[in-house]
Amino acid sequence: MVFNSVVFLFCFLPLSLLVYYITPGRAKNLVLLAESLLFYCWTGITFLPLIVCLILFNYVWGLLTSVLGTKLRGFMPLVAVLVNLGVLVYFKYANFLIDTLNQITNFGIATLKIGDVLPLGISYYIFKIISYEVDVYTGKVKAERNLLTFSCYVLFFPQLIVGPIVKYRDMADQLHKTKGRCTLPQIEHGVELFVFGLAKKVILADSIGALWTDIIGNGGIGLANVSTPLAWLGIIAYSLQLYFDFAGYSEMSNGLAAMLGFDCPINFDLPYISGSITEFWRRWHISLSGWFRDYIYIPLGGNRKGKARQLLNMLLVWAATGIWHGASWNFICWGLYYFVLLTVEKLFLLKYLKKGRVWPHLYTLFFVVLGWGIFTANQPGAPLALLMQKLFVFQGGISPVYYLRNYGVLLILGCICSSAFPRWLWQKISRCTPLKLFLFAVLIIMCIAYVVAATNATALYANF
Repeated sequence: MVFNSVVFLFCFLPLSLLVYYITPGRAKNLVLLAESLLFYCWTGITFLPLIVCLILFNYVWGLLTSVLGTKLRGFMPLVAVLVNLGVLVYFKYANFLIDTLNQITNFGIATLKIGDVLPLGISYYIFKIISYEVDVYTGKVKAERNLLTFSCYVLFFPQLIVGPIVKYRDMADQLHKTKGRCTLPQIEHGVELFVFGLAKKVILADSIGALWTDIIGNGGIGLANVSTPLAWLGIIAYSLQLYFDFAGYSEMSNGLAAMLGFDCPINFDLPYISGSITEFWRRWHISLSGWFRDYIYIPLGGNRKGKARQLLNMLLVWAATGIWHGASWNFICWGLYYFVLLTVEKLFLLKYLKKGRVWPHLYTLFFVVLGWGIFTANQPGAPLALLMQKLFVFQGGISPVYYLRNYGVLLILGCICSSAFPRWLWQKISRCTPLKLFLFAVLIIMCIAYVVAATNATALYANF
């Protein structure tokens, strides 16, 4: 069940909010856990025992870590790594590692029968759990003694699909708040965030992304047949689609959390207006970048042990960032690609970027868009070698004119909406309450229309 589905918007969300709001404060966590379990199990209970076992293990782990002596506590991080990262590696990377080993050694090791679908949100809730473990071990937070509260943190349904990866210490006070958890201003803010995120997803991301699908998707024209200008147009469309899809989901997540009484940090802060790759990663998927900084980069020594050690730490972090996104070599290459760019900036380029006005933004956009070409290379129909050839060796082929005519307005709208202009405009509009309410109602109606239309199109396609 996704946030932009008819079932979620018209059944699960209103009913879950209604029950949650009428429930007394002391019982809200119980209702929240029940709703999160229902959301998690909506498509099946296959992986329910897995997440229940992980919750119980890490709950007990936290309690033991808080009471054991110094010597025994030294074994606890090793146990946590073996269990939690072991689960993640098994489900997400085991067959990738086996295939790679077979290619190198010709051992012929049989792949594991894990299934085609990963456990819902496993990359996100494992990272949330690890942040809790590290913070308990280092004394930044006390171990949670209430199993219900800890379960709510791990299973919190607004963050199950795409995060953000919110640390336990940032949610603990709100999870323990029994009175006045939900306020009207907070609910209003949550509704606003959710609708804006939904609009980014269903109006912009899905519509703009259709251009890239028309090129590489089943029944598309095929990447081999496109001209160089159309290849660039397609990868730009994919870059916009990826941003609005991911940022839209994150905004919906934060909106849902706010409606439930939780303040969660922003996860995307207009990354495409950045003037350097360094700034881009301070604005893109902020919770993930912060997680790697706090739990890998700084523990490895950060920048405190000399330049060479700092570069090694960056290499390890960006290799891990790449593979976190998926079990494929293109993701690892994508992570190392950013390691090279950030190293160049750190060594000498950043000081020049800070002095520039226009060219730093053009430089950043060029390399970010190119990076998304590496990122998407695992998709069928978009081999990396062919895509790079189409982008950098000028070739004839299908002209972009037809696609500019069909998608031009959407592309322009996408560029505008990825800038600071909409945020500034909404602040101006918000000063006039009637106008604000009218435009907000129009946006809601448009979102509903797009969701229903997409649902009908999917049902019609399934009937064929």
